[in-house]
Amino acid sequence: MRTGKVIRETKETSIDLTISLDGKGVSDIDTGIGFFDHMLTLFASHGRMDLVVGCNGDIHVDGHHTVEDIGIALGEAFKQALGDKRGITRYGTVFVPMDESLVMVSLDISGRAFLAYDAGGPMAPMIGTYDTELTEEFLRAFAFNAGITLHVKVMYGSNSHHRVEGIFKALGRALRAAVKIDAETAEEIPSTKGVL
Repeated sequence: MRTGKVIRETKETSIDLTISLDGKGVSDIDTGIGFFDHMLTLFASHGRMDLVVGCNGDIHVDGHHTVEDIGIALGEAFKQALGDKRGITRYGTVFVPMDESLVMVSLDISGRAFLAYDAGGPMAPMIGTYDTELTEEFLRAFAFNAGITLHVKVMYGSNSHHRVEGIFKALGRALRAAVKIDAETAEEIPSTKGVL
């Protein structure tokens, strides 16, 4: 089983996170932000990754530190779980429709961190107690700590809940495709450099 575990303690957050890339999509999420819990649950389910996240953060201030720091911890754990990346498919591109919205996520587990993010226009400022601006912060923290080139684009859509939900579902499914072991190249690093 490819697993990663990160315990991250700062003056703003205390996080205990475990991920298994070869799971069944089972999750136990408690971030203190209900909508974010829901998004991480969807992410794990659609990615077929088992995910446990416990966070005690300064949400009395706002959700920024909690969401960003979980992105950092998730990226670190994901990178740990991948090891030397031997045999992985490496790339994943997925389109996910969510009612009136359509989201595309395309990524490369390249070792080169990058985020291109297009939310498809302004969103409602808040969904429950979740600040929608933090979606980009989470994605950036995750991509840069996991070493992933990540492109996220909302093609169209009007409902903010649907657009954010589509992003998390598509991210899970694109990662699921990218971490899958390719039987034909199971003993190879998927790069002409010989390292990722």
